[in-house]
Order: sequence, then structure tokens, then C-alpha cells
Amino acid sequence: MSMSRRLAAEFIGTFWLVFGGCGTAVLAANSGAIGIALAFGFALLTAAFALQHISGAHFNPAVTLGLFAAKRFAGRDVIPYWIAQVAAAIAAAAVLYLIAHGLPAFDTANGFALNGYGSHSPQHYPLAEVLMSELVLSFLFVTVAIGAASARAASGFAPIAMGLALAAIYLVSIPITNGSVNPARSTGVAVLAGGWAMDQLWVFWLTPLLGGGIAGLVQRWLVPE
Repeated sequence: MSMSRRLAAEFIGTFWLVFGGCGTAVLAANSGAIGIALAFGFALLTAAFALQHISGAHFNPAVTLGLFAAKRFAGRDVIPYWIAQVAAAIAAAAVLYLIAHGLPAFDTANGFALNGYGSHSPQHYPLAEVLMSELVLSFLFVTVAIGAASARAASGFAPIAMGLALAAIYLVSIPITNGSVNPARSTGVAVLAGGWAMDQLWVFWLTPLLGGGIAGLVQRWLVPE
């Protein structure tokens, strides 16, 4: 598959993940944590089924790095994938902003599915606890993503495993950070909101990438291919 098609697939899939998940959080906030978690999970599941055969359905810089660390993805393709994923997340956030801006009480600083710690955590979790939760949950998600897509795993079920894992992870993490484990997802809404969201964005790059990289190394040891 050509690189242009693979990057287009990553863009479309990441766009759908961010727009579907963050869109539910912003436009249908009364659906609660369960509804938001399911929206992220269903968006990933459907996007992966539709596009996995084209790009591998990463839709997340941490997954891309994890696959590289596991020696299942070429290093020269990591940055292009990251660019496509982040661009898609920003585009999705921009479309969501244009829609949500019509709500009388809409406030990008407080109601735009932003990830944060301290006073910007939904339940005011401090930085240390946020770092730990994002690291552990990113490790677990990327472990599922890589393992489910392995040649030795049951064929055709990777999107289901990934979608269910993401939904479960968001049920845990929404009260802590609003749910990330994906630097692109965090960046898209942070760029549109600016301010404190951009100041705290480093956390939602550092910990998912670290957790994803560790997951890739562990998978490389567990299931050498």
C-alpha cells in the first residue's frame, strides 16, 4: 500500500476517533462517563475495522511508537504517521469547535474535553497520580493493540479488542484526566483551546509515548516475530 494511502487512512481514522469521542464529551455531556467511554471505544472499533487493512489502524502516536519498539513498524514511517494523526486530531477539534461554538454556554477552557491535572483534572488529581495513571493505562492499551494485531493472535478480532480496551481505559481515566492515552487526541483540542491546556499538554505526550514504548519492548520479548 502506498504511503499516501496509508497516511490518508490514519488521518480519517484519527479524525473519527477524536470527533466521535470528544464530540460526545462536548455535545452530549449528559451521556456521562459510560457514554463517553463507549463513544471512544466504538469510534476506534469501527475505524479499525474499516481501515486496518490500509494503514494498520494506529490512530495514536503511542501505538505507532509501540509497534516500532516491537520491531513491527519501520522507523522511517513513525514521523509521517505522527504528523497525519496530529493533523487529523486538530482538524476534528476544529470542526467540533465550529459546531459547539453555537452553544450559549460553550467554553473551550472548561467544556472542550481537555486533558489536565491539578485544578484542571475532573476530580483534581495531582500531577504525580496523573502521570502514573496515564503511563499504566497507555502501557495496557498499547499492549492490547500490539498483541491483538499479532500474526499469532486470533485473526480479525483486533478492532474489537482495541475498541473494548479503549472504552474500559476511558471508564477508569475520565475522572482522572478526562481520558487520553493518545497524544494526538490531547493535542487536537488543546491547540483549539490554548492557555492552560497547551501548558499541560507535555504530560499527555510524555506518558503515553513512554507507556507505549515500554509496551512495545515487552511485546517484542513476549511474542518475537
